[in-house]
Amino acid sequence: MRAPPASHPPRWLTGVEPEALVHHFLRHPPEHFTAFTCKSGMPGFWATFDLLTTANERIKASLQKIPGSRLLRRCLMWRTCFIGATTSEFCLLPQESPETLVLDMLKTWDKQSALLIVKDIPSAAPFLSESAQCLVEQIVAALARREFFMVEGQALAYLPIDFADEDEYLARLSAGRRRDIRRKLRSRRDLQIEVIVTGDNRLAEPAFLSELYEQYLEVYAQSAIHFDLLTLDFFQALLNDKSLNGRLFLYYREDTLIGHNLCFIHDGMLIDKYVGFRYPLAREYNLYFVSWMENLAFAKREGLRYYIAGWTDPAIKSYLGARFTKTRHAVYVKNPLLRLLLRPLSGYFAQDEAWGEEPPAIAGTEQ
Repeated sequence: MRAPPASHPPRWLTGVEPEALVHHFLRHPPEHFTAFTCKSGMPGFWATFDLLTTANERIKASLQKIPGSRLLRRCLMWRTCFIGATTSEFCLLPQESPETLVLDMLKTWDKQSALLIVKDIPSAAPFLSESAQCLVEQIVAALARREFFMVEGQALAYLPIDFADEDEYLARLSAGRRRDIRRKLRSRRDLQIEVIVTGDNRLAEPAFLSELYEQYLEVYAQSAIHFDLLTLDFFQALLNDKSLNGRLFLYYREDTLIGHNLCFIHDGMLIDKYVGFRYPLAREYNLYFVSWMENLAFAKREGLRYYIAGWTDPAIKSYLGARFTKTRHAVYVKNPLLRLLLRPLSGYFAQDEAWGEEPPAIAGTEQ
């Protein structure tokens, strides 16, 4: 059955996920983050930011060849004010005038660090409303007038739920991919799959919660980018919040939990947020592929419009048939000279590489 519409207007026009998810981020921010809320209601955080976090591999390889590269890397770690949240798909903009919002960002930052970054500004996302898209473009123009420059962001993967069943979905892929995915999906017959709702009594058990968090850490440890390390307190609050309408997909091999996937139902969408895997069993049973298809089947049964699949692993998501919508980051550098120098280099950062036909190794976290 299709999810009912929200009973009250959303606080943020550009919000995709349940608002309570962001409130948990503000109460339990990632390690070494300091979260805040602007006067207008926009969430944000302070963190030390490695300027090479999203640089392309060519830039990183070149810098490693320079004598004293370790010292140089330390010099590129800047205390930064971010407008946005790492738990939201897009920056969260309330219905205010663009100039008011930009002034609020600047006043909150108050030149207390070298960098101000407005993260994950959407670009023509089909699941955002027309009023949200209009506000976004007005914000981009207002930021440009204040001498922010734009950096290309990551691509958010999504899928319309416009297919009758799994066979019709797979029929849209190439013959080679269909054969490969079906071969990987054979492992489903060896797995037991359970789905429980956030707020279930089992999620209050410390041992079970600890097991889930350890699996999240396993995925985080092998991720290519280490930025926001979510805390056990955050997951405890999230998993025990009955209001979130979350679904925890649990994957067992006999009596062993080999992985899980936490998703949320909101505004007619299934939003895939966090995964945890027990390696090497998760790879052995092709859990990434299995969980992808289980999520699509669930979204279809629930009558949802979209599956929002997250930021990471664009190559494997493209291989599985995902579509993508790009984002941008707006960057303001306090020092005018540095601002002038960094603007031309913006094209070297935050570019997702081309996605090929061959399935890559499974890596990364859901964000």
